[in-house]
Amino acid sequence: MITVMRKHHRWLMIVIAILAIPFIFYFNKTDLSAQRATDLGRIYDRAVTHVEFQRNARMLNLSQILGLSLPQELTMGARTEAQAYEDFTWNRLVLRHEAKVLGIQPTRDEIATFVRTLRPFRGDAGFDPNKYNEFTQTTLPALGFNESQLEEIVGDQLLLTRVKDLLATGIQIAESETKEYYEQTYGKLHVAVLRFREEDLQKDVKITDEDVAKYYEAHKAQLKSEEKRRVEFVAFALSEAEKKLAGKERVDALQKVANRANDFVQAMLEKGAKFAEVANKFSTPVAATNEFTAAAPDPQFASNPQLTQYAFQLTGQEPVSDAIQGPDGFYVLHLIGGTPSKPLTLEEAKPKIVEALKSERVRQMVAIKAADAARVMREALAAGTPLDKAMAQGGWTLERIPPFSIVETAPPKPEADKPPKVDPPDLPMIKNAMRELNPGEVTDFVPTDKGGLVAVLERRDPADPGAYAQAKITFEANVLQRKRAIVLYEWLNDRRRAANLQSATIQS
Repeated sequence: MITVMRKHHRWLMIVIAILAIPFIFYFNKTDLSAQRATDLGRIYDRAVTHVEFQRNARMLNLSQILGLSLPQELTMGARTEAQAYEDFTWNRLVLRHEAKVLGIQPTRDEIATFVRTLRPFRGDAGFDPNKYNEFTQTTLPALGFNESQLEEIVGDQLLLTRVKDLLATGIQIAESETKEYYEQTYGKLHVAVLRFREEDLQKDVKITDEDVAKYYEAHKAQLKSEEKRRVEFVAFALSEAEKKLAGKERVDALQKVANRANDFVQAMLEKGAKFAEVANKFSTPVAATNEFTAAAPDPQFASNPQLTQYAFQLTGQEPVSDAIQGPDGFYVLHLIGGTPSKPLTLEEAKPKIVEALKSERVRQMVAIKAADAARVMREALAAGTPLDKAMAQGGWTLERIPPFSIVETAPPKPEADKPPKVDPPDLPMIKNAMRELNPGEVTDFVPTDKGGLVAVLERRDPADPGAYAQAKITFEANVLQRKRAIVLYEWLNDRRRAANLQSATIQS
């Protein structure tokens, strides 16, 4: 029997393998369609892994570097950076899928033509091959890409443009809408303002010890002294001659400096390494700071604020930073001391508490007085009472500012014998509050840097009809752009639902 089995062992193994396959599937209860913990989610009945997501995240970064509108349009509505990266991934997959269904596919010639228009590749005479070559040799490899991914993301931009053109079919802007906008924007507004200044009310605010104690108990966990740090550091900087370099030559010079800085960091990882001794081996002087806080950095870090941020990330277990890039070189920081943050006592916290309570109560008083004045204004206008008379009865005086337009057609030229025109205080906030008001209407309370105000639109003079034609073109272009963006946003959401998107983090 053994001899027979040896003689036919190859055929026997094949038969066993064939019989084993059905049993594998029968007894294996794993749901092969189930989403793995390492997946971002599912779309079009397939899993999207985090590897694919990370590639799309790098594609988003590339599109931003190229100055494309793709990242803004595919992440519209995202509230966080993480959500923006995820939305870009899903919406890009939807865009490519739907474009294929619609039969939209840019040609290689169209992609090449568009690439030549991109800002990073433009010189004084137009497309600059040297800038393009530098980009493909430095920026793309740093992202893990080559020219294929450059063409891919540009192709997506062209897909998006054509899809938007299709979706925009039928979008119209009524003539009445344009005329209303023109009058609101370019008509001369005659406005009366009533201002409320915080400094006028501060004397009326009284803060008691009981108020301070109550605030202290409610905010004790947040009332702490500022942490202080003291660091020493070395700088690996470009020489004065190297600072004047540009393009690939500057990149090469920075790379050499970066290599030295990284070698320094690596040397500090050796057991028993001391910062001063390693700096001496690298012939690099060591500088040190005094104690500083995050809000009041050391003067030596004034030109490079990120050094302060990195200084407060250092710990006793990891006291040495990585190489930190600055404008003209790299820095390595070493934590040498500091004063930790500690809870403040009631007496220590009292000045801050009094200031916070005063500021809060003054703002409340300003808002209450302004709301009361706005009510009086509306009642006077409704009753036909002269506005100045009604305001005087309340002890208020209206300020009539020079007539203005929401958008000035042409700024007035300064006259040689007269000082330049100075805008009234808070004019941008007043303009924003007046944008959609009709004559005889009063704003709500408008907060300002020094308090707040309410204003009434007394009259709007008609806009210059001669400038309407040009303004109409600009307005309709802006409105069309906004409406196209809204239509695209709704279309992407609809197509995501149709694709049965199942996100592991943010549900669509």
